[in-house]
Amino acid sequence: MIFLSEAIFNFHDTVLLATAFQSFLFVLLLLIAKRDPHLSDYFIIGFFIAQVFIPVHLLISYGEVFRLIAIDRSPNLFLALEIAYWLEGPLLLWYTRSLLNKEFKLTRFDFIYLLPALLSVIYNSVTFFSWETAEKISYISEYHELIAPSLPHSIEAVRETIFIVFGVLCLREIKHAQDEIHHRYSNIEKIEFAWLATLVVAFMMLRGWTLLVVATAFIAPDLGTNTFNAMGLAGNYLMFAIVSALIFFSLTRSSILAGKISKRKLGDQPDDHRPDPVLTQKLTQHMQDKKPYLSHYLNLEELAKQLAMHPRALSVAIKHNFNTNFYEFINTYRIDEAKLMLEDESKSHLTMIDISGESGFNSKATFNSFFKKLVGMTPTQYKSKVNSL
Repeated sequence: MIFLSEAIFNFHDTVLLATAFQSFLFVLLLLIAKRDPHLSDYFIIGFFIAQVFIPVHLLISYGEVFRLIAIDRSPNLFLALEIAYWLEGPLLLWYTRSLLNKEFKLTRFDFIYLLPALLSVIYNSVTFFSWETAEKISYISEYHELIAPSLPHSIEAVRETIFIVFGVLCLREIKHAQDEIHHRYSNIEKIEFAWLATLVVAFMMLRGWTLLVVATAFIAPDLGTNTFNAMGLAGNYLMFAIVSALIFFSLTRSSILAGKISKRKLGDQPDDHRPDPVLTQKLTQHMQDKKPYLSHYLNLEELAKQLAMHPRALSVAIKHNFNTNFYEFINTYRIDEAKLMLEDESKSHLTMIDISGESGFNSKATFNSFFKKLVGMTPTQYKSKVNSL
């Protein structure tokens, strides 16, 4: 029996409580802040609900006092929340795909990713959940003292490995999207993949640590209880640090991702395409006369609309007629505009930030790096050279 005067949670338990609590608050914030939620919002909410359940599951599994209270209420609580581990991988992959692809919809094939979770539910149902209460309590007691390699350890290793595989799939999606945005956007500073990549890598590290602990149990089971307890606690603190950092990281940005990548692969072009001199002249004339590149937020769709073309056709034209992508094509014109301003004595009072902005760049850093790439020197060096002539 547990008396009210006895502490239910120790100091290490409070780290798990804090992780669950801040994940819960983040879920509430997303629910309140999103007035017109996108499909991706539901996936990230589901992912962080899993981050609420996982610390509670760990408390039920390893909390010295709380474990006894939970099991006394119902032994089924010991495995009831484990499903969160199996769901976070598919949720993260769906979040990644829906965030990067504005046309993303769940298909029947996507539900294959739930197969490991389904097998876990079936396995637990025909084993643990079907046992008598006394048998469940006996299993829980043995599990708590378990260090030597066992079937639960093997299942845990499979579970963490599957999540890492999902993480690799997410990183592949991000890499593909990074390649695609150069065919669609002229300014990519606000299309932030940092949040997404950080989220994926951070949780891969966390699951990788758990996998390391399990592997150590197989390789060196004689290390002793204290060593494995220390490694488990380190994992709990790592989880708290990662969740805290990710929530702070997201709250410091007004937009997690400014654009979504179309499902159509603009880079895949017919092999028999040939440059079109008429189209080249039309596009060049439009760039010279209308100077659409001066707009900070010019994208492929907007320029295609101005030219009365389909975006895909325009992307093909830029690639084959100018041997470049949309991003570099537009920013080359911006650099030429910046050079004219640097050479114009009437604009000598303008700062480099003014020039980068007036030539169409959103970021001075991008302006400087692109200028040096094309001109071979920094804007300041170019201005000094012009003034010395």
